Amino acid sequence: MPNDLKGKKAAFVVADEFEDLELFHPLYRLQEEGISTIVIGLTKDPIKGKKGYSITPNASIDEVSSEKFDFLVVPGGKSPEKLRLSKEILRFVKDFDTQGKPIAAICHAGQVLASAGIVKNRTLTCVAGIRDDMINAGAHYVDQAVVTDGNLVTSRTPSDLPEFARAMIEVFRKPQLLQAPRSR
Repeated sequence: MPNDLKGKKAAFVVADEFEDLELFHPLYRLQEEGISTIVIGLTKDPIKGKKGYSITPNASIDEVSSEKFDFLVVPGGKSPEKLRLSKEILRFVKDFDTQGKPIAAICHAGQVLASAGIVKNRTLTCVAGIRDDMINAGAHYVDQAVVTDGNLVTSRTPSDLPEFARAMIEVFRKPQLLQAPRSR
């Protein structure tokens, strides 16, 4: 199979106290597929994960536009609590959804999707601790390792990372499976 993902670009939005595995596993997995991965922070200052690993963003949110990327990945941990307070991050996420571009979110990342206003009438999964938040934001919650709904790929916890990565790459590889761009 030709590598149809080579040359594509994925944005990762991240803030302090991200879940280390939920950033690095998808990041390296996408790089294995030939996808260029760009880590975007609230600033360009180094970001530290919950387990102590750190990463320096390639760009800050005020330097990027969703039009320059093919995919978006939102890792979990405590990072989403900080990201959801940024109007620029929420606009970036909403723009991806409006354009019908794939968005992959794991664990607490659903908080960012809910704050961006893109979960209403969507089926998704997340860590159990924010299940009620997703339901209250209008999502249809299901408790399974990974859920794909149009351009959204969601997953629960680090133990689901293998299924999450497979589903994420499948959606990234087959954009024709996605619904038409969403109007909001």
